Amino acid sequence: MTPLQRVGVLAHPARPLTAPVSEHIAATLRDRGLAVWQFAQWVDEDVRASLENGPTDMVIAIGGDGAMLRAARVCARYDVPVLGVNMGHLGFLTEVKDPDEWAATLDQVVAGSYWVENRMMIAVSAWRDHQQLAQADGLNDAVISRGTVTRMIQLDAYIDGDWTTTYNADALIIATATGSTAYALATGGPILPPELRNILMVPVAPHLSLERPIVLPEGAVVDVIVSSDAQAETALAVDGVLLCELHSGDRVHIKASAHASRFVRLREKNYFYRSLLDRLEPRAPARRPPPVPLDEQEL
Repeated sequence: MTPLQRVGVLAHPARPLTAPVSEHIAATLRDRGLAVWQFAQWVDEDVRASLENGPTDMVIAIGGDGAMLRAARVCARYDVPVLGVNMGHLGFLTEVKDPDEWAATLDQVVAGSYWVENRMMIAVSAWRDHQQLAQADGLNDAVISRGTVTRMIQLDAYIDGDWTTTYNADALIIATATGSTAYALATGGPILPPELRNILMVPVAPHLSLERPIVLPEGAVVDVIVSSDAQAETALAVDGVLLCELHSGDRVHIKASAHASRFVRLREKNYFYRSLLDRLEPRAPARRPPPVPLDEQEL
């Protein structure tokens, strides 16, 4: 990688303790002669303005997975990779485990000794009578769910224009490979490696309807229509943020986004499986690979 020249540093807007960490990281980068822009409190427009004000080589986001999701969504349109410094609970997407490790990784980052992982996003739009209600790109998932009334929703699902099934469920998750280890995993969905460009459909608490997750091929397009028989309130959220309310007959259109989120990685390229198992089975010690048989060893 080319050595860094201009870097953005973002604290978590809702976690005041990340602000002094962001200032410290920004100061260490400036001491190395880098141009730095930094926000302790920010909205998406602030970051876009900084990204449009000159080439940015990397954005450092401090917080947990929520901070990574938010920063990655904004930076994706500018092809700027994001390095995560964990100050959250899980930190599955972050690369630096905690701020105390920053000094140890500083030389590696400044020298450009890292690789960039690309992850597919989904483009989500909601429509009513051929009028677009809302649109957003998501890195994890789009979730169509019931509102405050505890009643199942009814959703007609179409894949590549053909009717597939009607779900009677609490919700329907349409996830990326990244999102397969989030809400979709908690509801019984499969784990997809992050480099895949598949779309995953997982119903939540289905009743007398298809209960198995569906993994769709790369390039698939999903349309979900709120059934005309639906009587429950329905809402659409993308990456956990409410996008809009849905009415009977409204359509949600999901396909691969033209943009990809990019993450800075310092670990080896097969990090994903070990990182996943460390969180699913935190007490299981890492084991060494099996020895190579003598007849397979190079002499």
